[in-house]
Amino acid sequence: MLYKNAKKINNNGQDILLETKSDRRILPNVPDKTKVRSNLDRRGKKTDTGSQETIYEYIENLQKGLRYKVEYNILVTYRRDGRKVSFICSGIDISMSGILLKITEKYHIDGMKEAKKIHLKFDILPGTMPEGLEMKVNMYAEIARIKMVSDQEYLCGMAFIQPLSVYASKRKGRFMLTLSSLLLICITVFIILMRAESIIYFKFNKWLYFYSLITAGFLLSRYVFGFLYREVPIDVDYTPGVTILIPCFNEEEWIQRTITSCMNQDYPVDKLEVIVIDDCSADKSVERIDEICQKLYEAGEQYDVKNRLKYMVQEVNRGKREALARGALEAKHDLIVFVDSDSFLDPFAIRNLVQPFKDPKMGGVSGRTDVANTYTNDLTKMQSVRYYIAFRIMKAAEAYFDTVTCLSGPLACYRKEIILKNRELWLNQKFLGQKATFGDDRAMTNFVLKDYRTSYQDSAICSTVVPNKYKVFLKQQMRWKRSWLRESLIAGKFMWRKEPFAALSFYMGLVVPIAAPVVVLYNLLYVPLTQGIFPKTFLIGLLLMSLLMSVAQMFFRKSKTWIFGLLFCFYYEAVLLWQMPIAWVTFWKSTWGTRLTPSDILEQQRKRGQGSNDKRSEHSIE
Repeated sequence: MLYKNAKKINNNGQDILLETKSDRRILPNVPDKTKVRSNLDRRGKKTDTGSQETIYEYIENLQKGLRYKVEYNILVTYRRDGRKVSFICSGIDISMSGILLKITEKYHIDGMKEAKKIHLKFDILPGTMPEGLEMKVNMYAEIARIKMVSDQEYLCGMAFIQPLSVYASKRKGRFMLTLSSLLLICITVFIILMRAESIIYFKFNKWLYFYSLITAGFLLSRYVFGFLYREVPIDVDYTPGVTILIPCFNEEEWIQRTITSCMNQDYPVDKLEVIVIDDCSADKSVERIDEICQKLYEAGEQYDVKNRLKYMVQEVNRGKREALARGALEAKHDLIVFVDSDSFLDPFAIRNLVQPFKDPKMGGVSGRTDVANTYTNDLTKMQSVRYYIAFRIMKAAEAYFDTVTCLSGPLACYRKEIILKNRELWLNQKFLGQKATFGDDRAMTNFVLKDYRTSYQDSAICSTVVPNKYKVFLKQQMRWKRSWLRESLIAGKFMWRKEPFAALSFYMGLVVPIAAPVVVLYNLLYVPLTQGIFPKTFLIGLLLMSLLMSVAQMFFRKSKTWIFGLLFCFYYEAVLLWQMPIAWVTFWKSTWGTRLTPSDILEQQRKRGQGSNDKRSEHSIE
């Protein structure tokens, strides 16, 4: 069983990712500029009802056809000569619309051909299909095709009587939607009632209850505006020129997959180019980049890959900002997309990402980042919930007012003129006299936010590989907190000029996490020790806020991972929260922490008393 294999892989420290069945074409989603095969033509085809197929129907049908490699045990049941026959066979790949079975006995093949009904029973295991589809399946199916591989092996394609997405909605989706809706209402009411207590007793501890009211008001407003958020719909005729920049440093494992996903976009060939900038990697990244470029160059002249894909290598390691800035100078299109070297784009990511730029005042747009290795272990599951809520709720709430405060590095789009205008300031940014070497996405967002709008497009999806070890994760979180604190203080100088409610939300969001460690210590240590009062109200409040996050995940994703939202919140209060005070006094740190950049090597040598004169250590890559 795949589940057992997955656990074995996990024990070896490797990541578990969805494995799709390869298309015979290396770039199946790219429109053919010769019009021999055109996705746009497909979208205009007549359906069975005689109507035109819309872009959304086209995307839905394409997703239904995606096949995932699996190793399932399938219980097949049919009737032959008036008696019920059951046997177990292997399922080797599956899609929303059907499954491919490997059957070793011709007897069953003949019986299935004659049977009026064929019943399949199997489990969709976590991590083998998109999140939210893990479930038990009991469904009738029909034979679509049969292929004889040998006398002892037959491949039988079975078509489900209804798509798995519809089946999941009927079996568990409606239940989880109803349950999560009721829970969200109850949790919200309880939080409001508890904050009413803060108003009643406000005079006894003004600062504490004031903080309590601010925290509840801020978080509840995020969920309200997150639910009200609506993305910009696709206009198939709006296709501005786009250049994708991929900075790379020591990413030999994932860089080929990243480049292929960026090239395999449903977007006009003459409007999209990809530039890879390797920042003097010490591993085989450059070799892997050249390898995939040569392979893609052979895809066919109709895709014009040679004129749309190129790479360059920095002579010395200068950092991620330098790599992106160099790529921006080479870009030939008006919109520039930053993509991390371990992020994989959905085929419609770029088409969705550019839509908000129809507004001339829109300066930057963030896409949604999902976790690619969700089912590796409990840590990655916690991060999966956290990522989804951070984008679908927090960024969506900011987008409601066109003031997204961080256009996240895995997938973000900017107007080229803004990048070039602020290029030197971005490269030479200093804070409290120290050179800023990470937090490049937040820093660039601040340059954009000063004079332009920023937004979030939920349908522009990429997936990224997150840390699967706590040591690496904690270093990443520390780096993020340093850059968040630095850039938030900078943004605070101009955010007051934005829409009043957006500005108020920003400053509330700045105060809440900074003061949180003090408030937690006061409630969990000072009050019990000095007054002998158990902090029941405080703990209930934490539990309700944690449930709000988890249940929102259940509402949107219909996934069993929702419980890990609770675990993440507890882990945050116990561990991550206490990184904030450290971040206050370590602004000068330039080490990455999650990989051996020159700055990390220099830091290791410094601790060992060896020192280094390598100028490449002046910058790290994020």
